[in-house]
Amino acid sequence: MALLLLVLTGCAGNPPLGGGKDVAVADTNGLPAPTAADMVSSARDYLIGPFDKLHIDVFGIEDLQRDVQIDAAGQLSYPLIGVVQAAGQTPQQLAATIADKLRGKYVRDPQVTVNLTETVSQVITVDGQVNKPGLYPVVGKMTLMRAVATAGGADEYAKLDDVVVFRKVDGQQMVGLYNLEGIRRGNYADPEIYANDVIIVSTSRARRLFKDILQGSSLITTPIIFAIRTL
Repeated sequence: MALLLLVLTGCAGNPPLGGGKDVAVADTNGLPAPTAADMVSSARDYLIGPFDKLHIDVFGIEDLQRDVQIDAAGQLSYPLIGVVQAAGQTPQQLAATIADKLRGKYVRDPQVTVNLTETVSQVITVDGQVNKPGLYPVVGKMTLMRAVATAGGADEYAKLDDVVVFRKVDGQQMVGLYNLEGIRRGNYADPEIYANDVIIVSTSRARRLFKDILQGSSLITTPIIFAIRTL
């Protein structure tokens, strides 16, 4: 027997927009255009880590062009200067380090560039009720909403007010609980996500139960009444 009745209590309207710290709601004129500073404010310095792949170039010296991979200890081997500690530096800092080691003794005024070609170390884990759980690289600034979207978005069983983020800080494992639906509505700020964070989107057991009941509704002979508030 088909579903006869849904009681939509708690779903008469969406939560109000805004209310979170530093979150402003646009007026009737719509959202203003971002400034030039806004367009680049999402940048975050990338820190090189073990097993990352880099392309190193010294301008005008073809023999010093190299595609290298950082080893497990965070080091690389480079012609003339030997082993260099790379992990924990930005590509720009590593370029300056290599230039300093080359300068004078090997090259008069080396112009060194370091470009990241593949990242292995700077990744996040997104798991739980998302469409594409897995490991995703972090390049630039990442937030919780962007991280979940990168994993294909929350699926139909997601419990958006129960999103957990695990993070290690100074060797201490820490955990935070976030309401993704509230963040989407601007009720809370969208928190930053960092490399090695683990994000778990929890399961709504009520939604799973609801679908199971619908699939077996042909066996039901009485009306089904649910309060969507509990889902």
